[in-house]
Amino acid sequence: MTTRPLLILGSTSRYRRELLERLRLRFDVQAPQVEETRLAGETPAAMAVRLAMEKAREVATRFPSAVVIGADQVADCDGEPLGKPGTHERAVAQLQQLSGREVVFQTAVAVVRLAAGFAQAACVAVQVRFRVLSPAEIEYYLRTEQPYDCAGSAKAEGLGIALLSQLRCDDPTAVIGLPLIRTCELLRAAGFNPLQAPVIQAVS
Repeated sequence: MTTRPLLILGSTSRYRRELLERLRLRFDVQAPQVEETRLAGETPAAMAVRLAMEKAREVATRFPSAVVIGADQVADCDGEPLGKPGTHERAVAQLQQLSGREVVFQTAVAVVRLAAGFAQAACVAVQVRFRVLSPAEIEYYLRTEQPYDCAGSAKAEGLGIALLSQLRCDDPTAVIGLPLIRTCELLRAAGFNPLQAPVIQAVS
């Protein structure tokens, strides 16, 4: 069996933790200390990639021998980013804005392994078309699902799927917040094969 480094998910998102658990890997969770603000002139895709990398790097500075995963998702509405609404009122405004429109959810993942000098990121675009939504539908959905911690207020793995008329993506878990196909690719590139039986390296 091959010894491999500690794996850390640099995110407190329960959605990303649940997705990574699908790979049946042992991993730790650490909260990245990163300010999630947009830079002047930054596109939603660039913002998602930058924040995913910053999150992974920040955690990696504390655990330099570990393999660290960072991720971020930004809803791209005609070039303008939509983040997590945080409140009911903002979620209503977001869904009113998205009603009947196509939005691209830019989902980025980064893997950093400082001890090996490895740092790479990938971004997956999820093209989503929203139905024309009535005020009553928006209100029912938000009161039922309460997706205030989801970019664009759309929790597609739950009742949010009823908001949509179409969803297109080549990495299906990207819409939830962590593209597992790209994540596995980056982990392998970092020397961490999800399909390899490990001997977990002890934390010193």
